[in-house]
Amino acid sequence: MSLLPTTSIARIADYDGQAVTLAGWVYNKTEKGRLIFILLRDGSGTIQCVIFKKNVAEETFAAARELTQESSCRITGMVRADERAASGYELDVQEIEVVHLTHDYPIAPKEHGIEFLMEHRHLWVRSSRQHALLRIRAEVMAAAQEWLNSQGFVRFDTPILTGTAAEGTSDLFATPYFDLGNAYLAQTGQLYVEAGMMAFGKVYTFGPTFRAEKSKTRRHLTEFWMLEPEVAFATHEDNLVLQEQMLSAIVQRVLSTCVRELEVLERDTTALQRVQPPFPRITYDAALDLIREHHTEVEGCRVLEWGEDFGAPHETLIATKFDKPVFVERFPTSLKAFYMQPDPARPEVVLCADLIAPEGYGELIGGSQRIHDATLLEQRIRDFGLNVEDYQWYLDLRRYGSVPHSGFGIGLERTVAWICNTHHIRETIPFPRMLYRLYP
Repeated sequence: MSLLPTTSIARIADYDGQAVTLAGWVYNKTEKGRLIFILLRDGSGTIQCVIFKKNVAEETFAAARELTQESSCRITGMVRADERAASGYELDVQEIEVVHLTHDYPIAPKEHGIEFLMEHRHLWVRSSRQHALLRIRAEVMAAAQEWLNSQGFVRFDTPILTGTAAEGTSDLFATPYFDLGNAYLAQTGQLYVEAGMMAFGKVYTFGPTFRAEKSKTRRHLTEFWMLEPEVAFATHEDNLVLQEQMLSAIVQRVLSTCVRELEVLERDTTALQRVQPPFPRITYDAALDLIREHHTEVEGCRVLEWGEDFGAPHETLIATKFDKPVFVERFPTSLKAFYMQPDPARPEVVLCADLIAPEGYGELIGGSQRIHDATLLEQRIRDFGLNVEDYQWYLDLRRYGSVPHSGFGIGLERTVAWICNTHHIRETIPFPRMLYRLYP
């Protein structure tokens, strides 16, 4: 091969009119007599490479004919602007080096069942749609962290293996831990990130969390990623403002930087463009009234009694009444975690909110002001049937310099599913873990 600049497809515009080498994989190939068109992908983008028999050596044309779907190769050619091309450029091929020939690639350009595709998830991630979804996932992760960093937050990593439950004992994955009994895969990093909050003021943790619920809905995974900020001296109101500012920043960045990916997904971005603060807010009580009035509009949406939690149909109905994400706040104390601060004006509800996404994607964020009084927190731990001794370290945070504080958790995969308007959450993580899915 010629010793020419090697570049990525994403930077191909920098080499207009020049000869370069690209290294990648054959996404598709079309032969038309003396012309061969290779759609090459390299992870950063795709470009059409044109091989005209009269312009190349015989061995180059033979190599082009030999290439199959997902074969790896290096292709050298002249970069040429072409407004008809998806990337805006094509490559007039001069030389081809075959790195590896693929035979019988299992995912052909035809319809495959979802179970087949999930069995071949390690290969399916190469497809244009999955590639777009996962690139947007990466952008959402980067956008969230960079925005929080710019606001003075410190990343504070929390353990995946814990000795106690954070939000209840019924949906934990347990594993033997040497001579200390069982350890549990973390449901959340929140309790530990509160310790970081007392050290740094504004912190967040970001990592995998685990729920052993036997759920088979399109909104649930057993392993998912969650971003959890926590802020000292922050009220419930401060918490809501932080959430809407951060989510808006994420969405607007994706709209700016992932134009091509959103086009691949055929995402109508009209609803996303409206994601700007402030977000509408309703109380749990008002949401019950709304459900009572409109429940017949959504299948499976029954009228709820006070103290019952929302199901997916209820969240979908609520979302249809607003044109941007909506906060539902002040849920009954009995429905929420033990650490949430009761409303001083109405102790039967807590200072919390769920942020519900438009278009039927359900809860994206759950957050609350935390109990900062050690005596009340201990009583709540007992009320939930938890062992107070297991939470002595957590109670210490209220014994030594306690302050009012608030935080929230945002589920990465649900957020990506909503932004991308993809039906099932399993496509928003490289290797989904679900009730009946542990391979590959």
